[in-house]
Amino acid sequence: MLDRTISPDFQTIQSINIPSVKAITLSNGIPLYVINVGEQPVVKIEFSFDAGNLQEPQNGVSLFTAKMITEGTTRYSSAAISEYFDKFGSFTETGQGLDRASFTVYGLKKHLSALLPMVQELLSDAVFPESELETLKKIQQQTLQVNSGKTAFIANKTFRKKIFGDKHPYGNSITEEAIQGINQDLLKNFYLDFWKGKPFKIFLSGNIGDTEISLIEQYFGNVSLGQMPASKELSATLFSKGENVLIEKEGAMQSSIRMGKQFMTRKHPDFFTMLLLNETLGGYFGSRLMKNIREEKGFTYGISSNLALFGQAGYFVIGTDVKREFTQQTIDEIHKEIKILQTELISGNELETVKNYMVGSFAGSLNTPFDIADRYKVIFSENLPLDFYQNYIPNIQQISDIMLLEAANKYLDIESLFEIVVGGK
Repeated sequence: MLDRTISPDFQTIQSINIPSVKAITLSNGIPLYVINVGEQPVVKIEFSFDAGNLQEPQNGVSLFTAKMITEGTTRYSSAAISEYFDKFGSFTETGQGLDRASFTVYGLKKHLSALLPMVQELLSDAVFPESELETLKKIQQQTLQVNSGKTAFIANKTFRKKIFGDKHPYGNSITEEAIQGINQDLLKNFYLDFWKGKPFKIFLSGNIGDTEISLIEQYFGNVSLGQMPASKELSATLFSKGENVLIEKEGAMQSSIRMGKQFMTRKHPDFFTMLLLNETLGGYFGSRLMKNIREEKGFTYGISSNLALFGQAGYFVIGTDVKREFTQQTIDEIHKEIKILQTELISGNELETVKNYMVGSFAGSLNTPFDIADRYKVIFSENLPLDFYQNYIPNIQQISDIMLLEAANKYLDIESLFEIVVGGK
């Protein structure tokens, strides 16, 4: 009989086998990446375009174009498109970010032949109807007006603008003026320049066989592809010294603190070391910032540090919301924790705990074929080595206490960090 008073043996994960991807080139040169995993008869197909903030002619165009893709074609209204996907028990998502935009369909594999003609129509004949556009603009304006009163929203917006500079797309945030300036012609032109008949990547995941691959070839292998506009040469200003910004907000009961700097991409040789250092400082519930500022001091319900990673750059940020009377004390404690990382070696126990947490979380993030597809999407979108995630665990396990201390001194110099406070001190 099982003795439940005895804990099961603890085993450290040493490696993980990530299912391989099958890379196929369609007849017209479009890359198709197939992740054939799982027994359930479901599929996810994602079309990824280089149509993010980096490519837009003015703020908001990329976002509105992506959101309007399903709002109508020459033959179908927005309602008819929605009903069509509903009829087959499928659903769609549009995504838009700093580097890319995407259109995704989830459904049963038996309905793929019925779904793909509608997808083909949306990607080649979206018309961006005026009435739906005006409705979307009103929704976005209302959302922006609500968010603009929140200290956290203001802090995030100000932080990105400061670390990347005023002109870089990574530092832009949607404004009411930008929303008002969006019109049908802008969206149609951006759609023609970066979506319709332009190169894209397809990620097909789930229970995939030759039939599904043949259907993708049938509907997208004969698309005539044009040239993309010339890539913009963009470089964010690298600031050697940070800046302290205080935005007083009358009546605010709390202050939102954001502290950090522009940072590396996944290609950087110190990336995995910084990933582990970030986790130690504020990346999980047992991190140093959480133990100090939440559990011991009681200044906040939550505080974290994160690495936000994009194609051309990234950023490191510490974020929390606290009662305004605790603002300076919280900042002082953040500085203290950073300085400890710069002067004291992490203990063997803590280092093992953080590594085990990271390895376990990574293994748990690969439960579905769609999760695995998302990992490969990062690899192929950012031109990373094919074994980038296969080597995740060995790369984490080889990091030493000395490496963390050196990285803390090299990358987390407090003078180099931007400090944004919205609310008051």
